[in-house]
Amino acid sequence: MMKVAKRQFGILARATGGGLCAGLGLITAAGLAQGPSLGMLDRLEPGLWEIQPRDSATAAIKLCVDSGRKLIQIRHPREACQRFVIEDKPGAVTVQYSCPANGYGRTSLRFENARLVQIETQGIDGGLPFNFVAEARRIGTCMR
Repeated sequence: MMKVAKRQFGILARATGGGLCAGLGLITAAGLAQGPSLGMLDRLEPGLWEIQPRDSATAAIKLCVDSGRKLIQIRHPREACQRFVIEDKPGAVTVQYSCPANGYGRTSLRFENARLVQIETQGIDGGLPFNFVAEARRIGTCMR
């Protein structure tokens, strides 16, 4: 069946000068940008989380997390940024985001359990580059 599909796309590509295949690629990319649910992040428990950077020079950050999606933009927490989902699997998500006039980032989160994730994020914040690797762990309830 794969050979038939390749043959069909090859014939269509020759008949249309490659335009149809390029169009299909655009449709697929657009669908990916809108479709993924980031379900792995919904499995994380809300509460007070401690984000412990891997380098010893940076202090831990405590963050009240009502949704795992909050862990995507650690360096741009209060900004409305456009997001593009790169990977959406049960054990890992990767999201590229862009914040108008203040930078961008790419964050990968790897699920360990509902109270523990590994974070890798890098990008530009306020004109300066950042590269941040950390472990995020739920440590309690948020005080409000």
